Amino acid sequence: MSFLIGVGKSCLLLRFSDGSFTTSFITTIGIDFKIRTIELDGKRIKLQIWDTAGQERFRTITTAYYRGAMGILLVYDVTDESSFNNIRNWIRNIEQHASDNVNKILVGNKADMDESKRAVPTSKGQALADEYGIKFFETSAKTNLNVEEVFFSIARDIKQRLAESDSKAEAPGGGLKISATDPGAPAPAAPKSACCGS
Repeated sequence: MSFLIGVGKSCLLLRFSDGSFTTSFITTIGIDFKIRTIELDGKRIKLQIWDTAGQERFRTITTAYYRGAMGILLVYDVTDESSFNNIRNWIRNIEQHASDNVNKILVGNKADMDESKRAVPTSKGQALADEYGIKFFETSAKTNLNVEEVFFSIARDIKQRLAESDSKAEAPGGGLKISATDPGAPAPAAPKSACCGS
């Protein structure tokens, strides 16, 4: 059994929701979430941000949350090429379990690390985002680089999509629901048929 170091999505969420950072590594068990109210284009919007566990044993639980997600952050660690290489598998998993029009953003975290430790160049992250037609950011939960920008960007994209479809911009509970996936863990194998879960 291999131990996978996290890509930092929980740290990103903590930085955005509480404005804090910790070096303590605590694995997310199942699902965790935070709520933060922001002002976006002159309106107050409550964000429900779900942090899903990356471990295979929680896969059934976490994929169920994709269905209700309005936006998904695909987070990888710029110092861990395997987390980046799993992005395609995660996108396939999202395509199977999330709604067709869910907003997605690719996020390369830990951009504060020394260049000698970087395994995924910025250009490679941008190229993958361009391939899927999604936005791309490099972030650092430690230094707060682009953390606000990522969450505000996906919130704005969701709000715009909902406005264009003449839907109400509120999820159950009165806010936008965003999930974060952890490509640090292997994505689940594709189901054998369209009716089966992973």
